[in-house]
Amino acid sequence: MLVDPEGRALGTAPKTSVHGRETPLHLAFSSYVFDRAGRVLLTKRAEHKITWPGVWTNSCCGHPLPGEALDRAVVRRLSYELGLGLAVERVDLLLPDFSYRAVMANGIVEHELCPVYRVMVNGPVAPNPEEVGETRWMPWMEFAEGVQSGLLAISPWCREQVPLLIKLGSDPLKWRPASPSALPPAARL
Repeated sequence: MLVDPEGRALGTAPKTSVHGRETPLHLAFSSYVFDRAGRVLLTKRAEHKITWPGVWTNSCCGHPLPGEALDRAVVRRLSYELGLGLAVERVDLLLPDFSYRAVMANGIVEHELCPVYRVMVNGPVAPNPEEVGETRWMPWMEFAEGVQSGLLAISPWCREQVPLLIKLGSDPLKWRPASPSALPPAARL
């Protein structure tokens, strides 16, 4: 779903046509999966991905289908990419209006209005090799400190999201969800 800078829908376009050198702003989401111990699930993007192949990042990102609520898109992608659909206990909106633009060394651009979610799971991870090269669980503060210090190489969107998440508190299990009414207009269903 293509959007304007205020988050209003402009129309749709195939995913393959919106990830290039002239990437228009489009609706997406990022999710951070946590277990009951407060560990975050990190994923390494598959080596054949068009954008940031082989790069470590947050748990799962994706795009909603036309007419699909973002929280449902999160569960759909977690099921497809990590086999976690049935393990999802809760999906909470955290950063409703996060947006970023990042350019790869080869000129490919990511330009997304990308609300951020926390997902609580209770079950095993089964990575889909079409999407995910590796996974690992990490204590949240160890991960956050590694990102902020630059010791952990991470995707550009994750690098921008982590400081915003840290502001929510040191315990990710206690972060207060944002109101769905704070979502951009195109994401409100």
